[in-house]
Amino acid sequence: MLTDINPKLPMRSKNITRDFYINKLGFQEFGSADFDGYLMVQKDKIQIHFFEFKELDPKENYGQVYIRTNDIDKFYQSLLDNKIPIHPNGDLQIKPWGQKEVSIVDPDNNLLTFGQSM
Repeated sequence: MLTDINPKLPMRSKNITRDFYINKLGFQEFGSADFDGYLMVQKDKIQIHFFEFKELDPKENYGQVYIRTNDIDKFYQSLLDNKIPIHPNGDLQIKPWGQKEVSIVDPDNNLLTFGQSM
């Protein structure tokens, strides 16, 4: 019965978040309405939603999302090409659980892990 999931992550600034996801990661803004304090972005078959939390302390933010991909090597190269910093503990590698993963953080310290089954 379940068909989709759209995680909601906190953001301090809609403009900064929009710029990062659209101009750095290649997402597109989803929807035609511009909601105050809310942002929806989409890439391929996934959407991520953001809610405004101006008082968010990035050091205290534990927002995380795991995104599956079918071409982790190509995606990883796009991160390098766009000079997206890789999380210090998130270098591209095959994990013991059989996933090849890489992790980054967005401007609000939301952890984005991308993985592909091996």
